[in-house]
Amino acid sequence: MSTVELRHIIIEKLSNIDDISFLKAIKTIVESKADEKVYQLSDFQKRRIEASREQVKKGQTISNEALNKEVLQWLNSK
Repeated sequence: MSTVELRHIIIEKLSNIDDISFLKAIKTIVESKADEKVYQLSDFQKRRIEASREQVKKGQTISNEALNKEVLQWLNSK
């Protein structure tokens, strides 16, 4: 069975279903698949990612806990 034939069968079967909950679920599934696209990064984004990777290699990182502490200190100083 080809993709086209399968689509026609599914469309025909769906046209006979009146269960709104089921149809909404199918709609969600179809939309999630139809929206699958490869995200294209801009040159700027690629450069930022590469710079971030270099920082990680050099150990220039901070833990989430330490960052939260810094942010709280900064907020309390304002």
